[in-house]
Amino acid sequence: MKAISLINHSKGAIGLRFFGLGPNLKPTNGLNKLKILLDRNAFWAKNRTIKDLKKCLANSDVVISLWVDNEIVGFGRALTDGIYRGVLWDIVIDQNHQGKGFGKLIINNLLSSKKIKNTKKLYLMTTNKKLFYSQLEFKEVTSQNLLLREI
Repeated sequence: MKAISLINHSKGAIGLRFFGLGPNLKPTNGLNKLKILLDRNAFWAKNRTIKDLKKCLANSDVVISLWVDNEIVGFGRALTDGIYRGVLWDIVIDQNHQGKGFGKLIINNLLSSKKIKNTKKLYLMTTNKKLFYSQLEFKEVTSQNLLLREI
């Protein structure tokens, strides 16, 4: 039987970032595996560099990873001011592991994290998973416009 491990990383995911730690705090080349997960399963996160992933993780308030044995199969992170606003980012489940409840597991762990749980408004953006997020009490907002500035 395969072991399923959910990791609530410390702020900035130091172990994952610097040592590639995975389940049981063992080196698993985790950062490279995260890059592969994103490249294969998230069109909006393809081709992120290891350097940029390190910076992204370092500046994240909450980081969750989900592993089956020593393979990362799910990921999510959040940024927040801890009271008024927060944003969920980069929620990804490997396509071969979707439909197993892993996405809900990651979302529920993000939402129950100390930094996020009392935040009044949580935002997330999705291209094609609106139905999934609506099951988790996220509602489409039509009274606001999404504005984007790219560099």
